[in-house]
Amino acid sequence: MSKKKAIVIGAGIAGLGASVRLAVKGYDVSVYEKNDFFGGKLTSRNVNGFRFDYGPSIFTMPQNVTELFELAGKNPADYFEYTRLDPIFHYFYEDGTRIKGCSDTTKFAESVAENTLDSKETVLKYLDKVKEINELTEDVFINRSLHKFKNFLNKETVKGVLNFGKIDAFNTMNEVNEKTFDDPKMVQFFNRYATYNGSNPYEAPGTLNVIQHYEINRGAYLPKGGMQQISRSVYELAVELGVEFHFGKKVDKIETSKSKVEAIVVEGERREADLFMSNMDVYYLYNQLLPQAKRPSKVLDQPKSGSALVFYWGINKSFDELTVHNILFAKSMEEEYEAIFGQNNVCNDPTIYINITSKKCQGDAPEGGENWFTMINVPNNVGQDWDEIIARSRKNIIAKINRTLGTDIEPLIMAEEVMDPGRIDERYLSAFGSIYGNRFSSNFSAFFRHPNFSKEFKNLYFCGGTVHPGSSIPLSLKSAEIAVGMVKNV
Repeated sequence: MSKKKAIVIGAGIAGLGASVRLAVKGYDVSVYEKNDFFGGKLTSRNVNGFRFDYGPSIFTMPQNVTELFELAGKNPADYFEYTRLDPIFHYFYEDGTRIKGCSDTTKFAESVAENTLDSKETVLKYLDKVKEINELTEDVFINRSLHKFKNFLNKETVKGVLNFGKIDAFNTMNEVNEKTFDDPKMVQFFNRYATYNGSNPYEAPGTLNVIQHYEINRGAYLPKGGMQQISRSVYELAVELGVEFHFGKKVDKIETSKSKVEAIVVEGERREADLFMSNMDVYYLYNQLLPQAKRPSKVLDQPKSGSALVFYWGINKSFDELTVHNILFAKSMEEEYEAIFGQNNVCNDPTIYINITSKKCQGDAPEGGENWFTMINVPNNVGQDWDEIIARSRKNIIAKINRTLGTDIEPLIMAEEVMDPGRIDERYLSAFGSIYGNRFSSNFSAFFRHPNFSKEFKNLYFCGGTVHPGSSIPLSLKSAEIAVGMVKNV
């Protein structure tokens, strides 16, 4: 008996995860990717001797990666190694305040108490609260599809409903954090986590403060060889399992009958299969490949998330005060978010994130140098003058780094590349350059992410950052798990 065939559209991390799960399930899997590389945004590039991870840079919940190898009967350590970071972050404020984001929550709380108006007890109580929110919501909102009624008929959902008042669903992230902390620095500190999914803390529900739990309580990690090793290891596993990859092969059309997908069309040729899995941004999927389908307007027309402006800088110096992850906070939190989400612009004093994998990964930079992934949050692309924004932001970023570190960074830049929303849209087909799909702009935004299955075509499934449950690496892999879990065994 021949195997049933599955086609995966897109070789991003969710597409890679789905291909592994489908192969383990017994399918003959083919993956079609428009680019000539795997991993989507989770890829890397070498520039003048400096290696840069091009996309995601913060890694939590490594078990979502390692379980793929365990499913395939492999030893994860043979493919993928990682270490827990300590400290996780170094934080810098304009007034000279510095906070060490230790992986030990007690030490972290002590650092906060030593440098702000808030007590150690306040921080630890807050971290216990976000842990509780996770316990009440993880199984209901992350591990299951929100679009299947039967998934709400269980004791976990009942528990969540009975404790709904504890998850801060009817307050914004900012409202919760302002009520909790006396020092505006800590409000700004925890509000920043809204940007992990491109949202505005002044409108995103307080439930999203749960993001802090995954990073601070559970810890952050760095793969040996950098973030690109996540996608590389899963790709190598997929190839071992017999998955066929077709790079540089853009899908032009999806052919459907009344209730199922029949084939995809690539360079004029039809490719038939029994099952189809899309790792593509759902906005482009419906508008470009499935114009004949019923358009899920409530999903596609939701406000899109913010984006990122990244300068990849090869620095000819090592800075001892910096670690792998660093934040230089804006002077005015209100002005920063208003510029991004209210004016579709960038303020002149943005919060700066600097990721330096060469702190841990030998070979990511020449000896004595560092590879700086230097990022600010920006709006998605609605036709702004990005050349002007890039030039202005570069000047402002350099000035802020110089003030904070007491240096002159400009002559130390030995290599430079730039990524902006327009390039993100073009390279990764992320609608409007949004890197997180729809943003969380209301209490019920989680329900407006696209489901992991098609309600119109019985053999079409969805995974990736623009569908349930979210856009981080672990959540994208979780989306693949949910989608493949809905597929009946061959």
